[in-house]
Amino acid sequence: MKRFHVHLHVNDLDKSIGFYSALFNQAPTRTEADYAKWMLEDPPVNFAISTRGEQPGIDHLGIQTDNAEELQALKDRATAADISLLDEGATTCCYARSEKHWITDPQGIAWEHFHTLGNIPVFREKADEASAVACCAPSGAPATHCCTPAAEAAGCCSPTLPAAAGACCAPSSPSSASSSTSCC
Repeated sequence: MKRFHVHLHVNDLDKSIGFYSALFNQAPTRTEADYAKWMLEDPPVNFAISTRGEQPGIDHLGIQTDNAEELQALKDRATAADISLLDEGATTCCYARSEKHWITDPQGIAWEHFHTLGNIPVFREKADEASAVACCAPSGAPATHCCTPAAEAAGCCSPTLPAAAGACCAPSSPSSASSSTSCC
């Protein structure tokens, strides 16, 4: 089974948790100081909110798969349709370890295709220094949801990337990026 994924930036996490808990008639399945997630069954949605963005609104959309085969099928479909993708492979983000890739729609909205492998106790795990790079979603998409500390310090991790972001972020074309040069 696949599950639709929505990640929103919110200004007030507690107020938003109250609102969405009432809307969904259930408490979040995971709550952290800067993040909350509901795993809804009807309809099947992985709905997440965080305070990591500069402006409230959609950070990204996605499709979560139950297994690696479903994830590969999504990747094959994007490749067959000649849709550029940014393949992260195994990574950590949003308190989870996942296998994922990204595509960007014509409006610049990032779509994450991922298979969750397990939970982690932190928003992201620090990359080793040899592979530590900036964390950016495909070009034009928000990038605040899982930036490395070094990228955050360099100013690379905001929904509106600075003009110098090319020096610290993945290449602007997802098809020219490799999984070793990005984390989101």
